[in-house]
Amino acid sequence: MSDTKRGSMSKDAPANGPVRTCIVTRSARPAAELLRFVAGPDGAVVPDLQGRLPGRGAWVTCSKMAVADAVRRKAFARALEQQVATPADLADRVERLLVKRALDTLSLANKAGLVVTGFTRVEAAIGQGSVAVLLHGSEAAEDGRLKLDRLLDAASRRAKKPVRVCRELTVEQLSLALGRPNVVHACLSTGGATAMFLAEVERLARYRSAADLSNPGLALAGLPQQGD
Repeated sequence: MSDTKRGSMSKDAPANGPVRTCIVTRSARPAAELLRFVAGPDGAVVPDLQGRLPGRGAWVTCSKMAVADAVRRKAFARALEQQVATPADLADRVERLLVKRALDTLSLANKAGLVVTGFTRVEAAIGQGSVAVLLHGSEAAEDGRLKLDRLLDAASRRAKKPVRVCRELTVEQLSLALGRPNVVHACLSTGGATAMFLAEVERLARYRSAADLSNPGLALAGLPQQGD
């Protein structure tokens, strides 16, 4: 596999993974913080979200803005060293793929028995201390969302466990992934599929962030306090 690796042998490279150079910003970053693209058999630019497709790879910071900028600058042809067809809506296509990956892992967690849905059942699970991730549909009413957030915050402080709250997915998307109608609130307990879901939804949140900062749609620590 031949990739764009400038900076990959940096002395500052983390011990837990390789570093790649973003073709837009030219900054060297851990590969886990970037997205890989390759030229498909038809010569079109293809997102390689698992990092496993053969051929030379071009790496872009995991940001919708950065991918759109790469398209605008025609940066993929230079990085892949060949003529390629770059879809004008590539940034949107990547977002849809990231959403699908998050929903697929959520479905797996559900099949593993790790998901609870419905306000009352989620509230009870928080009280039992069994919640690892709290999910709200992105259009959930503020009063119900904040009530569950505060209950989880209090439970997390008592247990001294990190708080994880996701608002990246819509009610319709949650409902389709979980095979239940009108899923506004849900939660996941600890398990392998939950860890997979967290990894995917964190990447989706990072991609949607306008700045290269944590997206407010995924809070990994801390929640609004009473009166905030």
